[in-house]
Amino acid sequence: MNSLHVCSLARLEEVAASSGARRLISLLSPLGVKASRPPGIAPADHLVVGVSDIVEPKDGFTHPEERHVLDILRFFKDWDRTAPLLIHCYAGVSRSTAAAFIGLCLLMPEQPEQALAARLRQASPTATPNLRLVELADGLLHRSGRMVDAVRGIGRGADCFEGAPFSIPVTAS
Repeated sequence: MNSLHVCSLARLEEVAASSGARRLISLLSPLGVKASRPPGIAPADHLVVGVSDIVEPKDGFTHPEERHVLDILRFFKDWDRTAPLLIHCYAGVSRSTAAAFIGLCLLMPEQPEQALAARLRQASPTATPNLRLVELADGLLHRSGRMVDAVRGIGRGADCFEGAPFSIPVTAS
């Protein structure tokens, strides 16, 4: 067993050091801030997903697409769980929490989606997973809308400028 850690870009270095994470997913706008890699994380263990935090297509932004979610799923499948995995986006609220939820659903398929979404909400009162990323993963994982329903079920998280870092244990399946 190991854990997923989620944080904002501003807390990346701190959470990487304190968590002992050895794998990293960065979800940032390709037109914005560049992803940095903290010490202790090898280049091959860092996935950069260039996607904007939007749900509907918008000119000048990178809309989440199936290829983005496929990259995230592959990265999770390759995780050996010997050390924590860290996920961040700009604020640690939407894209990163969507990726964490997607990872939980992939890695713990025996757990109901609603229970996993409830664990996410318990770990982070501000988590507001990007629904477009969740919708795409729901289709790719053949969840018949259950992932989307689960995220809608926990509702929008508390308003904030930046989410507090959090972690969720990933149990063996």
